[in-house]
Amino acid sequence: MKPPAYLAALLALLLLWPSPGAASERPGLAAGAAAGAASGTASGTASGAASRAAVAGPGLAAAGWSWPLNPKPAVLRAFDPPAKPWLGGHRGVDLQASHDSAPVTSPAHGTVSFVGVVVDRPVITVDHGNGLRSSFEAVRSDLDAGAAVAEGDVLGWIQPGHCTPGPCVHWGVRRGETYLNPLAFVSDLRPSVLLPPLDPAPG
Repeated sequence: MKPPAYLAALLALLLLWPSPGAASERPGLAAGAAAGAASGTASGTASGAASRAAVAGPGLAAAGWSWPLNPKPAVLRAFDPPAKPWLGGHRGVDLQASHDSAPVTSPAHGTVSFVGVVVDRPVITVDHGNGLRSSFEAVRSDLDAGAAVAEGDVLGWIQPGHCTPGPCVHWGVRRGETYLNPLAFVSDLRPSVLLPPLDPAPG
């Protein structure tokens, strides 16, 4: 007869539990863990969203940015980068706005690096540091290049012309010259992992 599942788990835990002298036998490990925790707290406070953004990218967890529209928008057109830089594709996402002239907010803190017209649409770009930049079109803005923005600050207001028939904003994110999926910064795009089922009953 097999022991109940909880007893087997408890026995395994007791066998793996370190002896009281284990930490003192390996002071470097304990000190390293404490230093790492302290360092992580300090660096997390100092670097904020910009450092979190450095780990985001296709297939990775969200970087902790905010959606640039409120309420959370529907995605009208997904990220579809071209196989080659000169080919057609969709180098960002189109997000549905709730109404005309809806405010667009900065998804993370940064500095406005460009405000102007590209072809025939008003565009604003925010430099978030770590080589990351967000661009939004068609968005009219009263900000100037060099303005500092915090996460959630209003960058401008959606203008008609990008989507039909309803209002939307095109959001693109680049690291250097490489386009990234903006949804990776606000959603967890990692694939789901199915775990094996637990033993339903002992015996």
